[in-house]
Amino acid sequence: MENPIRITYKAKSEIITTLEANKIPDTYGLRVGLKGGACSGTFILGFDTKTEHDQLYLIDGIRVYIDKRHLMYVLGLSVDYEEGMNGNGYTISLIKEE
Repeated sequence: MENPIRITYKAKSEIITTLEANKIPDTYGLRVGLKGGACSGTFILGFDTKTEHDQLYLIDGIRVYIDKRHLMYVLGLSVDYEEGMNGNGYTISLIKEE
């Protein structure tokens, strides 16, 4: 299966830096999912271990865990990292087809 999400170069760099700086064990990966209902849900992004409901994807060398029940809601998302006047942080957006 093709990767369900995309991780930008900037986000990848920040994820790797965070994992290394905090000495997070190799069993952890980036969790991408949904909290709440599909129509009123909020995307979640964080570091976690794999559960029995997860599918593991290796995207650009980063372990990504997605709950199989959330997969249809996160397909086509892009994870980015932005730096701005109001602060720095990860963003999640829908990949635009060209």
